[in-house]
Amino acid sequence: MIDLSYREGLRAGLYSALKRDERVFLMGEDVGRYGGAYGVSKGFLAEFGPERIRDTPLCESGFTGAGIGAALGGMLPIVEVMTVNFSLLALDQIMNTAATLRHMSGGQFHVPLVIRMTTGGGRQLAAQHSHSLEGWYAHIPGIKILTPATVSDARDMLWPALMDPDPVLIFEHAMLLNNRESIPADAGDADIAHSRISRPGKNVTLITYGGTLHKALEAAELLSRDNISVEVLDLRVLRPLDDDTILESVRKTHRAVIVDEGWKSGSLSAEISARITENAFYDLDGPPVRVCSEEVPMPYAKHMEEAALPQTERIVRAVRGVLKKNV
Repeated sequence: MIDLSYREGLRAGLYSALKRDERVFLMGEDVGRYGGAYGVSKGFLAEFGPERIRDTPLCESGFTGAGIGAALGGMLPIVEVMTVNFSLLALDQIMNTAATLRHMSGGQFHVPLVIRMTTGGGRQLAAQHSHSLEGWYAHIPGIKILTPATVSDARDMLWPALMDPDPVLIFEHAMLLNNRESIPADAGDADIAHSRISRPGKNVTLITYGGTLHKALEAAELLSRDNISVEVLDLRVLRPLDDDTILESVRKTHRAVIVDEGWKSGSLSAEISARITENAFYDLDGPPVRVCSEEVPMPYAKHMEEAALPQTERIVRAVRGVLKKNV
């Protein structure tokens, strides 16, 4: 076993991919000389050179388009977008080009492109740099959405994502960067098709992903002191959703609480709630409940930001409410 931070896990996964195949290269703002906005690629320029660690102009549409072209040409590009809000500047490239080329070419072309970006609030970066838009991107056919919440997933999801013939977007929550875990030195490639039960339980299913997984686990631990058994499900993959694992858990516990850092209206949590209701309605002892961010631009003030985001206390209250209504 080795002890790594989430940041070090990302770095290890990136380093391994670069060493594993010469077709892999990294491009983005400040990934080279600066070492990445979050230090993930520090020292890589000196080791791999400017052909494989490419600093780009401040033009997300331009370098994402270049990544698409490189993927079509047989390379395995990793495009780093500094934060998720900047990815909106490349949305046309992602949605109208990368996601559609295999379909529009009748399967003749594939785009094995990986786009990494930091997501989430909690850092007092206010309304322009605190988005959680992975649920938006999960709406788009033709791409895969990964949300590593553990150090092992941060390290081990990248290579299988590169091997996917279609574009893969990886959302890395900024508040996880300093989290540390002991993980196997070599666990092999991650399963990027299925969710994972992070904590088994029998009274209620907590469904979450990314930065809110650890809050859900904290809530489950607090509730266990009152003999409330909570099953915590880490989605890991937002598109395509692993319906089988979600429904199997809900059919066991008969109750669902969905925690999503996105806004509630039109959110991923709404989609999951709908799928549970459509496919497991008669297994439920009550309606699914959602814990989401408040529907406001993210405040700068720390106490207001904390109030706007899903927190452990809100998750605990939601679970207690579900049980109180349905026991």
